[in-house]
Amino acid sequence: MAQRISIDKVNDPRVDDFRDLSTADRRPDRPGGRGLVIAEGTVVVRRLLASDYPVRAVLGVPRRVEELAPDLAGVDVPAYTTSAEVMALIVGFHLNRGVLAVADRAPRPRAEDVVARSRVVAVLEGVGDHENLGALFRNAAALGVGGVLLGPGCSDPLYRRSVRVSMGNVLRVPFAPLEPWPAGLTWLRENGFRVAALTPRADSITLRELAEDAGKVALLLGSEGPGLTAEALAAADVAVRIPMAEGVDSLNVATAAAVAFYELAGR
Repeated sequence: MAQRISIDKVNDPRVDDFRDLSTADRRPDRPGGRGLVIAEGTVVVRRLLASDYPVRAVLGVPRRVEELAPDLAGVDVPAYTTSAEVMALIVGFHLNRGVLAVADRAPRPRAEDVVARSRVVAVLEGVGDHENLGALFRNAAALGVGGVLLGPGCSDPLYRRSVRVSMGNVLRVPFAPLEPWPAGLTWLRENGFRVAALTPRADSITLRELAEDAGKVALLLGSEGPGLTAEALAAADVAVRIPMAEGVDSLNVATAAAVAFYELAGR
């Protein structure tokens, strides 16, 4: 049973895990970062409490913590309550969602574990924007993608902003690094996956054509702007595009992923 503890001092050491969250050392993907997983808002905190990540504590205004009472009933962690003003001074900014939870990281699965349970996987190269990455994980969870494999240049899915934008789905969709690169794409092929590179190239087949006879698919997605590297495109089995209206050649990577996930897995 979570312990309810009232906090009224900004400098209380018991809430140090929540302090100054916008500073660089709170970024788990930065050298020297503490590597903690931080969830914001009742929906995301609820998903963190239900996940395999070892929760350390909860901090929120009394109303939001009370909303989580059923979820906290079976969790032996401190649940700190305070005013919105004190919470803003602890965290370093005003938090509209009114509640946070912090957890240690869980052991990360291997790429072998991700593909063993999947018919469709997303393979990312250079997706460094935290919000795009979070939205992509949310789409993957909603549309039945089995997991996400991370190539070079990708940001950390467990950074606070990615966790928030994903609505906590980075805690549910398994992910792992794919190494070495791009030789890992050959390994996927050897494990029965057709590697399909999403690109606006005119010589690519349409997404619908791929979906008609797809089997197991590793969908390769690149960064905003430059897209996939020449090495990644050369290592793919097929180039595939989303047909678009004249004058528009691309979509935001998370939006393009959602369209492709629906065609390949969601239907």
